[in-house]
Amino acid sequence: MGQALDNVRAIYLEGIAGGNAREAVHKYTGHRYTQHSTGVADGADGFLAFFEPFVARNPKRDIEILRIFEDGPWVFCSAYQSLNDGAAEWVTMDMFYTDADGLILEHWDTIAPYVKDTRSGKDMVGGVRDVDAGADTVANKALVLEFTKQVCQEGRHNKIADFVAPDVVQHAPTIGAGRDGLAAWLASNDAGCYEMLFQLIGQGDFVVTYGKRRAQGKDIAVFDLYRVAGGKIVEHWMNAEDISPRADWGNSGKF
Repeated sequence: MGQALDNVRAIYLEGIAGGNAREAVHKYTGHRYTQHSTGVADGADGFLAFFEPFVARNPKRDIEILRIFEDGPWVFCSAYQSLNDGAAEWVTMDMFYTDADGLILEHWDTIAPYVKDTRSGKDMVGGVRDVDAGADTVANKALVLEFTKQVCQEGRHNKIADFVAPDVVQHAPTIGAGRDGLAAWLASNDAGCYEMLFQLIGQGDFVVTYGKRRAQGKDIAVFDLYRVAGGKIVEHWMNAEDISPRADWGNSGKF
């Protein structure tokens, strides 16, 4: 595991779960900490202004890192959070940009409520966790990029079979099972228009995209995490967050 992965794990598990936010933010971030998480200001001071009261409000913090991988200076991490014995349950997907020493310089995330009853019947956070490092990262990233461009952005839904396995395992709460369920959702008003792909990173069989959708009159920041095998997408997770009005931002925004 690289230093950047260790630092991302540590800022979550030591800083937030462990309640040592002040020590962690100074230890694991670099010369700047540019923040894109809703309500959190830039820098160590912004992190502490948000998380020290968060820790005080939530004395019981059960945080489990579900999936984590790196792509050059980029790190992706997904976590499940149960606060105060399940009074609140959240799923987060995070992306970090790090420096040459693995220190965190920039952070993006989406935060969504954990949904127990999904349309597909699959657990929102279930499924394969470990990266198959022997898989072809370059080919898998290219596949997901073309799927995002051709199917999600251009709306060429008749091309979905070129990219997605018939029995794709679906974890997104609002999407039905299999390729047919995904196709139906993509054609629905709930999916809307995939307006912008901001970043795509991957390692082995895992590839994640971060971008913006416009649906039902709202702008939505969304991570889509894919697992690829045999040249097709075989598993999909999604974490989406409505983008709040500009006046409510604590930083430069989700992107």
